[in-house]
Amino acid sequence: MKDLAMGLAMGLGAIGPGIGIGLLVAAGLQAIGRNPEALSKIQTNMILGMAFAEAIAIYALVVALIVKFV
Repeated sequence: MKDLAMGLAMGLGAIGPGIGIGLLVAAGLQAIGRNPEALSKIQTNMILGMAFAEAIAIYALVVALIVKFV
């Protein structure tokens, strides 16, 4: 049962950030394509948003490990 809970925690916890990062990069590339002069501002904000989205996946990993070992 713990293995199932761990798999669900990690699987469901990775879907949201994965979709979010994909949408973020797609929108960033479209914005850069429309306004290449704003590359540095767009890229900085895009990388920051990706880091926050990835943090959610890391929290899901921590929860899955806690479920496995506790």
